[in-house]
Amino acid sequence: MDDNKITRRKALGGLSLAMAAVAASPILANAGEPGGFHLGDADLQDPTTKYPRPPFIHQNQPWPALASKMDPRPDHGETTYKGSGRLSGRKALITGGDSGMGRAAAIAYAREGADVAINYLPQEEPDAKEVIELIKKAGRKAIAIPGDIRDESFCKKLVDEAAKQLGGLDILVSNAARQQSNPSILDITSDQFDWTIKTNIYAPFWIIKAALPYLKPGSSIIGTTSVQATDPSPDLYDYAQTKAATTNFVKSLAKQLGPKGIRVNGVAPGPIWTPLQMGGGSTPEKLKAFGKDTPLGRPGQPAELASIYVQLASNDASFSTGQIYGAAGGNGQP
Repeated sequence: MDDNKITRRKALGGLSLAMAAVAASPILANAGEPGGFHLGDADLQDPTTKYPRPPFIHQNQPWPALASKMDPRPDHGETTYKGSGRLSGRKALITGGDSGMGRAAAIAYAREGADVAINYLPQEEPDAKEVIELIKKAGRKAIAIPGDIRDESFCKKLVDEAAKQLGGLDILVSNAARQQSNPSILDITSDQFDWTIKTNIYAPFWIIKAALPYLKPGSSIIGTTSVQATDPSPDLYDYAQTKAATTNFVKSLAKQLGPKGIRVNGVAPGPIWTPLQMGGGSTPEKLKAFGKDTPLGRPGQPAELASIYVQLASNDASFSTGQIYGAAGGNGQP
C-alpha cells in the first residue's frame, strides 16, 4: 500500500516536472493560442523585408557584369546556406557558376557534399575565384573551366574535362544565359540575335549531348528557364524566346530520358538580383524599381533559389521530372 503511494507520488512528481519543462520550451505557445503551438519570432522571417527593396541606384556595368561590383551585393548563400549531406558524393557541372543562380547552386551543392565544376567567361574570373574558394572551404573538389559556350568544340571539351577531373558526372545544371534589353526588334542585329541563341539554346544542346554518355540512372539535368518563357517583356524579344525553348526542352527531354532513369527539370526565376540585369539585361529605369511590381515588393536573391536546385538534384525528388519550379515573388506561372 505504502509502496503504491510512493510510486504514485513519484509518478505525479515526474509528470509535473515534465509539464514544467514543456511549458518552458520556446517553441510552445501560450495555452490560449490556436493549436497550442507557435514558432518563435526568431524562426520566422518576413519575406517582404528579408532582402533589399527598391529603389536601387543606377549601376549598369560593361558586359559581362560582376556580382562583386553590385550594390548591394547579391546573396548567393555565402554565409547563409547550411548543408545536410543531401548530395554526398555527387558530381556536378554548372554553367554560369560564377554568379546568380549558378553560383547559389554551386555553393549549396558543395555544402550538401557534392564535388563541383563551374564554367564561366574569362572576364568573370574575379567572381569565379570566390566561388572556387567557397567550394573548397566546404571540403569539396572545385574545378574551374572558363570558356565561351558558343563554341561547340569547347562545350564538348568542357564536359569531358569536368567528368575527368570530378571522376564522373551525375548532375548537370544548364544555367548560363545572355540577356540584353532592346526596346525594338529593329535594334537587334543578326549578330546579337545569333549570340543570344547560341548561348541560350545551342550551348545546352551541345553540352547535354556531350554529357549523356556520362550520366547514369539517378542522374539529374536542370535547366534555368524564366518567367519570361510564359510572360515575356517587350524589351526582351530574343531572350524570352530562348527561355520558352528551355522550358520546352525540359519537358521534351524528360520524356525521352525518363525510361533511362535520368530526370530533367527546370527552375523559372524572376526577377532576381544578379549581374544579368547590370550588364545590359535591364534598362536604368527598370533597375531602379527592379522587383517592385512583385507581391513581395522586391527582387529575389539567388540564395532563395538554392534549395530548389538541391531538391531537383537529390534522390528525394525521384518522381519529379519534366517539371518547372517557379520562384518569382508571387508573379509568373511557369
